[in-house]
Amino acid sequence: MIAPTVFIVDDDAGVRKSIGELLISVGLAVETFESGQAFLDTFDTARPGCLVLDVRMAHMGGLTLEAKLAEMGAEIPIVFISGHGDISMAVNAIKRGAVDFVPKPYQEQHLLDAINEALRRDALRRASPLDASGPAEGLQTLTSREREVLDLVLEGQPCKVIAQALGISHRTVERHRSRLFAKLGVASVTELLRRKLDSDV
Repeated sequence: MIAPTVFIVDDDAGVRKSIGELLISVGLAVETFESGQAFLDTFDTARPGCLVLDVRMAHMGGLTLEAKLAEMGAEIPIVFISGHGDISMAVNAIKRGAVDFVPKPYQEQHLLDAINEALRRDALRRASPLDASGPAEGLQTLTSREREVLDLVLEGQPCKVIAQALGISHRTVERHRSRLFAKLGVASVTELLRRKLDSDV
């Protein structure tokens, strides 16, 4: 199975760099593009992943790129980011199928959760019923530290408490949490708890 890639399209080099470093730190593959056209020039619908897309860019804005992808029949999940977006823009983006609309300056956990949800949707769309894996398979891929974090998350402990219990930083806990969410195919603690009720996680 090809590992998913998070494609970041933003005309601000600093934003591309900061988001890219954040995602790489939690083990995700990343490719960045400075324009919508640059992304379209290399886009392959066969590649799994999601798109992190800035709304306002020179030449081709994010909403225009979204429309072009729709015309192509591409179903790549999109997480919009914007420093200037308004409520109506966000609502319209969600109605058209966007996973989330994250304002700049973005909160790292909000962005990570949105991206994990986008990757989950893409994986579900691509998987056949026989290929769909359950929580048990995802558990086998967790490191011992990720399993420790998982156990404390399932107890309802917040990241700050988990960090103190394990003697690690709050940021490190968030990275472990995001990575294990991706491995288990969940986007939130609520979904994780729901999975627990249906399995032996």
